[in-house]
Amino acid sequence: MAKAEASVEELVSMIERGELRLPEMQRQYVWRSTRVRDLLDSLYRGYPSGAILIWETDEDIPQQDFAVVQSKNPYQATRLLLDGQQRLTSLLSVIRGEPVTVRGRKKPIEILFNLEHPDDLSLVTEVFEDSDENGQDDAVDSSEDELMQRFEKMTFLVSTNKLKSTPHWVKVSDVFKTEEDAPFLAKAGIEKINDPLYTKYSQRLARLRGIRKYVYRMDVLERQLSYEEVTEIFIRINSLGAKLRSSDLALAQITAKWRDSLKIFQDFQAECGKQNFYLDLGIHLRNMIVFATGQSRFNSVGRLSVKSLQDSWETACKGMNFAINFLKSNVGIDYPVLLSSPFLIVALAYIADKNKYMFSSTEAQKLRYWVLIANAKGRYSRGSSETLLDQDIATVRDGGDADALIERLRNQVGLLDISPEELAGRNQLSALFKTMFLAFRDADARDWSSSLAIALDHSGVQHRLQFHHIFPKGVLKGFVSSREADDISNLAFIGGKTNRAISDKPPLAYFQPILEKSGGKLFEAQCIPTDPALLEISNYSRFLEERRKLIASRLNTFVQEGSRK
Repeated sequence: MAKAEASVEELVSMIERGELRLPEMQRQYVWRSTRVRDLLDSLYRGYPSGAILIWETDEDIPQQDFAVVQSKNPYQATRLLLDGQQRLTSLLSVIRGEPVTVRGRKKPIEILFNLEHPDDLSLVTEVFEDSDENGQDDAVDSSEDELMQRFEKMTFLVSTNKLKSTPHWVKVSDVFKTEEDAPFLAKAGIEKINDPLYTKYSQRLARLRGIRKYVYRMDVLERQLSYEEVTEIFIRINSLGAKLRSSDLALAQITAKWRDSLKIFQDFQAECGKQNFYLDLGIHLRNMIVFATGQSRFNSVGRLSVKSLQDSWETACKGMNFAINFLKSNVGIDYPVLLSSPFLIVALAYIADKNKYMFSSTEAQKLRYWVLIANAKGRYSRGSSETLLDQDIATVRDGGDADALIERLRNQVGLLDISPEELAGRNQLSALFKTMFLAFRDADARDWSSSLAIALDHSGVQHRLQFHHIFPKGVLKGFVSSREADDISNLAFIGGKTNRAISDKPPLAYFQPILEKSGGKLFEAQCIPTDPALLEISNYSRFLEERRKLIASRLNTFVQEGSRK
């Protein structure tokens, strides 16, 4: 194995010119903007950020596209990138200002640089500010001054509209596009060369541009290696380094054996995405393995023949289509974000196949109940997810029906009814919170201003769904902990505009106009008590207790109603 070096600029240019390609075995680009932020921060500080692994070959190897635009390879020989895709794709996107393609959509990676960052770069302060990727924006309930104080300690941040307009925060991609400092100094209010900040900011901009000169060490595999050997090296390196998930390593093994299969997998992934069920490729691969082997673990991939993989993929796709249709039409789960685990889809696909896609009305109702209660109780979120999925697969494989699955779930969680106590201490990440949304939507919950029915796909920032703290965190500050303020029994679903309008008003101040407008129906749909005594800050604990009772009752009715019909 040869050793070489290349700067960030050289590597980025190689990708642009098409000289550096991606083999089919590689996973897709998956980094979030916060990871890119942290990479830039490390390079700015001069910290090590790993090596690059390349294979030079004359062999015709199945390839895939980078998440950024490339030219056609002008050379006969091919350089394939085996390790470093996430880093180099991110750097190309930021340095050139080019969008990346993620889940079929092009999106820019916008990172801001703080010209006024602390001199002591040993200070590292983690701040989660990437609200767009999280899907929630809790800034309404947070102290703006506190957030800005924390932001000012950071060197790089994922872009927000407010920070973009702040004089000393500049867009990283804009800095890389020019060697001129004048636009950024002018934005920061620096007009004269004798301004004390002129030299300071200029030096920092030069240091930022210096990231292009950062040198990566490259390990280059010999040309005479076969694709199978390179695949084995790829798997061993990533297994030892724990960089890739088991599904990523399985993909490498499958594509090495079944050439050009990645395109087949990605096409079906995109087809599911058109139904609003864009799932990680690993879920589709796991589904195929379940159909091929009757269990969910990837350790048997290497023993499967190409014919077995192809046949299993065909039947797995049929099962997946049924599972998605059942979730949307029979259960009301129309987006995977409403699932506590995507393993539920895999189990449902296998159940459908074993039943030859034939269910009586009663059987379908029982299956709906199992899906909802398994989802609410977090069936595959407790202990070893693969072990639990394998137990359910074995139950179905041995002839078990929905009743058998329900009994297995009861053995795991005890009582299947949802109790008020189960809601205590849970936050918006809880599986029960997803079921709350489903139950409230079923009860015709609406936004408190526009009366739009709550939904995950409203267009427009003003209508986009947010979770609202009934007692805003600013109101509760000093009375309860942040964790107690985030209790799901203090959360409701409303649009962004309504959430911002309420801001940090206490419930006694904003409830009355809504009550006069709706006669209480808007609050009733989301199980919110309106007794004025419970809306006093001093009675916050009592409010939570009363709402938990209402929510638990609503959840049980919603989950069970299909099985009673």
